Amino acid sequence: MTFRFNRGGTRRAVLCGGLLLCIAALVLRLGLLCYTENLPPSAMVAPEKYVVGSDLKTYEYNRDMPLIFIGGVPRSGTTLMRAMLDAHPDVRCGQETRVIPRLLQLRYHWLKSEKESLRLEQAGITKEVLDSAIAAFTLEIIARHGEPAPRLCNKDPLTIKMGTYVVELFPNAKFLFMVRDGRATVHSIISRKVTITGFDLTSYRQCLRKWNSAVEAMNNQCKEIGHERCLRVPYEQLVLHPKTWMERVLKFLDLPWNETVLHHSDYINKGIILSKVERSSDQVIKPINLEALTKWVGNIPEDVVKDMADIAPMLSVLGYDPYANPPLYGKPDSIVANNTKEIAKNKASWDQRAKEMLKIGADSMDTGFDKEPSDNPDNAT
Repeated sequence: MTFRFNRGGTRRAVLCGGLLLCIAALVLRLGLLCYTENLPPSAMVAPEKYVVGSDLKTYEYNRDMPLIFIGGVPRSGTTLMRAMLDAHPDVRCGQETRVIPRLLQLRYHWLKSEKESLRLEQAGITKEVLDSAIAAFTLEIIARHGEPAPRLCNKDPLTIKMGTYVVELFPNAKFLFMVRDGRATVHSIISRKVTITGFDLTSYRQCLRKWNSAVEAMNNQCKEIGHERCLRVPYEQLVLHPKTWMERVLKFLDLPWNETVLHHSDYINKGIILSKVERSSDQVIKPINLEALTKWVGNIPEDVVKDMADIAPMLSVLGYDPYANPPLYGKPDSIVANNTKEIAKNKASWDQRAKEMLKIGADSMDTGFDKEPSDNPDNAT
């Protein structure tokens, strides 16, 4: 069929088109009014968001959901805990985002600096506006950087430094605070060349002092959050008695018990995705074992060992004997002892698997791994 327009017909067609556009705009406006009339007066967007998983299920996420945060000084077992939780069918932690603690630190700078606080105030950016924006950004990163799950978890170790603020943003969130013998943590940081702002990797004494300061601040945050919202998990006891401690962890998180959390290594690259640039990835591919518990013994200079109680008083606070070399952490469960023997027997094979898993040269590794922004708010521009 062919349509023919004369000069009057063309004008009528244009008018009809304009009228249709007006009607469409009006319908859209009415739809938006209907959609927003049930929202809180201050809300400009719906509080509920959702993602669709590979199972085609819809998973909603919002600020009131019971998020899980894993924190601690780097090299304290945070990656192991996240891998064990990732093995649980109801949980997804995923790799470190790196951006979340940096955003929280930036907010700390803004509010601590009088100059920046004034700039924000003059721009009309109140605490409520800033909190809402930071919460939305954080939630979006956590929810969308991996597969959806009924319970979402974040493992950015340094986030716990701002733990009390995090629970302001997410009132039903809980923290798992991983602690480890500071001597083991520092030896791991130095031997694996993990660069953390302020840590001098040529000095055990200086690194132990930095560890002491960092873990004290984190411990204070955990205490302020409260025992109902923050659970301190000693890495050594998790390794020695994984079932006992994971039962405690899952009960704290209101999650049902599932044996899969004791067999995280079976799910590597089969549900548990590891990052090739996280320094612990090559270790958590193995079943839970005793390899890393006492590697530090004999590697710390004698003068530092002698002054240990004064250098790192938080050792005693956290339940470690600063004079025990080697320490007596306890007797392992039989499954852990057997895993350790099996790994030692097949060391070459496990070492090869670690190399294949990472497949990244030392020159390509991020030398800024785990670096924090400066704590000096006057550096803000």
